[in-house]
Amino acid sequence: MALVEVENMWFHYPRARLGAGVEGWTLQDISVQVQAQSTLGIVGESGSGKSTLIRVMCGLLRHQRGVVRFDGRDIAGLSGRDAVDRRQRNQMVFQNPRRSLDPRMTIRRSLSEPVRALLDRSPDDTEMTGWLERVGLGPDVLPRFPHQLSGGQLQRIGIARSLSVNPTILYADEPVSALDVSVQAQVLNLLMDLREQLGLTLVMVSHDLGVVSRMCAEIVVMRHGAVIESGPTEVVLGAPATDYTRALLHAARAASLEREGAEG
Repeated sequence: MALVEVENMWFHYPRARLGAGVEGWTLQDISVQVQAQSTLGIVGESGSGKSTLIRVMCGLLRHQRGVVRFDGRDIAGLSGRDAVDRRQRNQMVFQNPRRSLDPRMTIRRSLSEPVRALLDRSPDDTEMTGWLERVGLGPDVLPRFPHQLSGGQLQRIGIARSLSVNPTILYADEPVSALDVSVQAQVLNLLMDLREQLGLTLVMVSHDLGVVSRMCAEIVVMRHGAVIESGPTEVVLGAPATDYTRALLHAARAASLEREGAEG
């Protein structure tokens, strides 16, 4: 049984104007499965619905049609302790770490919030220091505020914050696109190391096919709110079945060559 199952799921934002067909629907008839301890990459151009999809899968947004199951249970029907347990086991690493942390809170307070809310207890500094060490940071950041730290440090704190409640699955939404190129590889390597060490399932949205091909065993290609191709990464990227995926690959290769030329 898959850890996450999405079956014929449709989603639209509250102010969307729905037409007779698919007009107005952000996501259209989506079916995706995520196996436990696997790595799934979701790719597509800007506006294709990638980030919305993982927010629905994670439970941050509620779909209007279809079914989303986590560990065999329909998430729409969960309430009380069951709903809290699902939130604890599903955690998100957001694209922009500066926006995902409250600028008025110290790092100590931001790290403790998920544990207070989901596990109903207050972690001490020793426990929080352990989380920070896991992501390559020291206890000196605990009394600081987000504006006093770099983007790379803040993303590591965001990852530590997500891991503080011992999740089963981690959703990463373009986790390095807001970071300097010099630290992007460090954060991606950290995510892969943590996934292996903790036995996590990882679902990652990225516009970078090179990153997805290196990190993810399975891939979903999206366009205009629909899945147009999916399967093992080496199969989909090695022999794409659609012109759209071929165009994405061509654009990725051109961008790679341009970067290499600039570095040379």
